[in-house]
Amino acid sequence: MRKILVTSALPYANGPIHIGHLVEYIQTDIWVRAQRLRGNRCVYICADDTHGTAIMIRANKEGITPEKLIADVREQHLASFTGMDIQFDNYGSTNASESYETCCEIWSALRKAGLVHEKKVSQLFDTQVGTFLADRFVKGTCPKCGAEDQYGDSCDKCGATYSPADLKNPVSALSGTTPEMREAEHLMVEIERLRPFLTEWTQNGGHLQPEIANYLAGHFLGDELRDWDISRPAPYFGFEIPDSPGNYWYVWFDAPIGYIGSTRVWCKRENEDWERWWKDPETEIHHFIGKDITYFHTLFWPAMLKTAGFNLPEKVHIHGMLTTNGEKMSKSKGTFIKADTYLKYLDPAYLRYYFASKLTNRVDDVDLNFADIREKVNSDLVGKLVNLASRTAKFVKELGTSSVYPEDSGLFEFGASQAEEIAQAYEECDFAKVTRLVMAIGDRANKFVEDSAPWALRKDPARQQELQDVCSIALNLYRQMVIYLSPILPKLAAQSAALLNENAESWTINDVKVPLCGTKVNEFSHLMNRMDEKAIDAMIEETREENKPEESQNEEVKSQWEDSAQPLEDEPLEEVCTIDDFCKVDLRVARIIMAEEVPEARKLLHLTLSLGGDVTKNVFAGIKSAYKPEDLVGRLVVCVANLQPRQMKFGLSEGMVCAAGPGGKDIFLLSPDSGAQPGQRIH
Repeated sequence: MRKILVTSALPYANGPIHIGHLVEYIQTDIWVRAQRLRGNRCVYICADDTHGTAIMIRANKEGITPEKLIADVREQHLASFTGMDIQFDNYGSTNASESYETCCEIWSALRKAGLVHEKKVSQLFDTQVGTFLADRFVKGTCPKCGAEDQYGDSCDKCGATYSPADLKNPVSALSGTTPEMREAEHLMVEIERLRPFLTEWTQNGGHLQPEIANYLAGHFLGDELRDWDISRPAPYFGFEIPDSPGNYWYVWFDAPIGYIGSTRVWCKRENEDWERWWKDPETEIHHFIGKDITYFHTLFWPAMLKTAGFNLPEKVHIHGMLTTNGEKMSKSKGTFIKADTYLKYLDPAYLRYYFASKLTNRVDDVDLNFADIREKVNSDLVGKLVNLASRTAKFVKELGTSSVYPEDSGLFEFGASQAEEIAQAYEECDFAKVTRLVMAIGDRANKFVEDSAPWALRKDPARQQELQDVCSIALNLYRQMVIYLSPILPKLAAQSAALLNENAESWTINDVKVPLCGTKVNEFSHLMNRMDEKAIDAMIEETREENKPEESQNEEVKSQWEDSAQPLEDEPLEEVCTIDDFCKVDLRVARIIMAEEVPEARKLLHLTLSLGGDVTKNVFAGIKSAYKPEDLVGRLVVCVANLQPRQMKFGLSEGMVCAAGPGGKDIFLLSPDSGAQPGQRIH
């Protein structure tokens, strides 16, 4: 028996759980249940991430204490997780005393190792709100690749990490204003001294997926690791650093320590020794996280654990992000769906099974396509799985299963032979493979039922033994499938075990190898409905309504827009054109890959635009008064791609970039929304 401690990343206590979060928690819950099915001792620990500026500001806005806010949100989160059949051994809070004690222990170890030093740091300050801005409360343009609308700590386009002060065109997410730079004394952790250890741990031992190990080697470990800014000055909601009054541990310091703090809470309740879980080499630690927080969990966190003498993770399982219908989750399109809204309309089994059918051991994004999920659920869960029981169980309620397992041409043996491969697929987080293997059993079982036609046998009194045998075979194959899928579908497993007079909690993977014979079959009750398209539409519509801004907000935005709009009489509309006229203009998304001044020209900058692949355009644009060349490289713009080339004395101009404004310094380049790619046509 293996002893395994499993964690998911801690959800932030500043908002509800939505379906994007659920990819990770469902994935983790399935893996934990699969380990228990194999007979291993596996404990699932999680907590709310409760510290930071955002919590403090929201609590002030609502007129309550931060402690009251995080307590209320924790109950909401737990209710959402419970509704989705996600079962934690302990769901704690990073604000617990056990977390503080562990923070102090790890901090003391970092101090003792000489890894902490002080440094004056220039940090963005929101003058309207009156607070320094945490990394995730600043957005701007990535200083490395030029991608816009990126957070203040890392770029989701190129993977670069940086300080919020490095962002171009920063904007406060709290007030929408441009923050100013202020200096403050910060405490830094020097992890460069641990680079040899981190290189060994990340590149060897199978602790990370190969693509993650390669990513770290190529982006971070080849160069000197930057110091980690571990503190934030007051005002801040969190733990004050004991040997540095007025400074607080940064949320990314105490958030992963919350794994240990929550374990300690569980150990107190269960009379366990927490050090046997975090300092005993016989215990395996497994973390499940999204790819957006790879940096913290694969460099900073192992560095902290190593220095303080804690167990290192046996594996960090990293998954991709959730998209819906091939796009980022969208509030306006009704795809930014809260877990609670989903649960009002749809069975949690649908989402659990669909995610499982998409999740592999690779770091691929998961796309939730509503037509696809409906087809998969109705075909696999209702058509292949539940129908096996619904078409046979009622015929043997009085008879029970056959006293000796009947001849079935190897069907049960085939299902039993899949046990090791399915168990290994669960171990490797290849849940998509699990669903394929189980549905292959279902295909054989359903063909057997169709060929045997128990509904016809039931009408012939002389063939009742044959009816009992056919139904016994079908129910045993159904039972195999449900046992295999029980980590994915725990509610259905419990219902099915009750039907077959068993207890799903006592099932192990080896039960698929032993058929039920001579046992009672209870009254069949409905197990699962087909997924209704109307329910999906209603859920999406409610989500749209939930995400509509308040009328007062609409009026405020409208007022702001009207105040800043150019009066129409100053620049009247052109004559009406036809759609054919408009279609003659080929507008394309382009990326500026080179920008330089034209010494002989007063207004022009020389730009090289990439339209994707090897296609580039040479453009001279009259924007010199408003933009510096170095600020333009990497930026996405709108290009008139089919403009007649014009020979100028400086060179050939092959297109035009689109801009608004009256001229002079009031020139504003048009930029596509985040996600657009060079070469895409603008319609």
